[in-house]
Amino acid sequence: MAARLQRPSWKDWRLVVGVLLVLVAIVAGARVVAAADDTVPVFAAAHALVPGQPVTKDDLTSVRVHLEDVAASYVDASDPVDEGTFALRPVREGELVPASALTGPDGVHVKTLTVPVDPTAAQVLVRGSVVDIWVNAERKEGSGSAFGKPDRVLDSAVVARVPEQKSLLGAATVSVQVVVPEDTVQALIAAVDRGDKITLVPAAGSPLQDAS
Repeated sequence: MAARLQRPSWKDWRLVVGVLLVLVAIVAGARVVAAADDTVPVFAAAHALVPGQPVTKDDLTSVRVHLEDVAASYVDASDPVDEGTFALRPVREGELVPASALTGPDGVHVKTLTVPVDPTAAQVLVRGSVVDIWVNAERKEGSGSAFGKPDRVLDSAVVARVPEQKSLLGAATVSVQVVVPEDTVQALIAAVDRGDKITLVPAAGSPLQDAS
């Protein structure tokens, strides 16, 4: 007579292992879902932001990231930025936008100034480059002129606009727009009007034109 089939018992180790595997899969899936729910929408810079520029939706892109306890330090992308928002400090392309990097119109204390520079120095610069501004005062010597010792007149100015690379060929000087504090504008304009030599020296770690 054939042996009677018995129903699986909880004591059957194969059944126990199967149940454990199912439980593990459920827990792992729950953790994945929970982790996905931890992301928050914040704004990243669609291109380099420079101090003093108006910031609109076209300058930003929404991304979802894990920020945990520091989410409040970045600009929430759940709502568009307010009209009349300006960049307070430089933000590189693709960088998450810190809340401290944006301000209202009353918080802007910089001006954009155009200065003539050597094309060789200008060719490595990009929008958002951080530079020190050096000035060589022009001195009259007999029937000619010469430049004196260079002085660093400003640290960490931000480049707002550079000429196209093709315009650098054969030019004696090219115009570069830099963002400077309001209280330095007069001195820099005076240097330009005197014909002093202005040199923009990139700061360490500054974004620059890819030489390749």
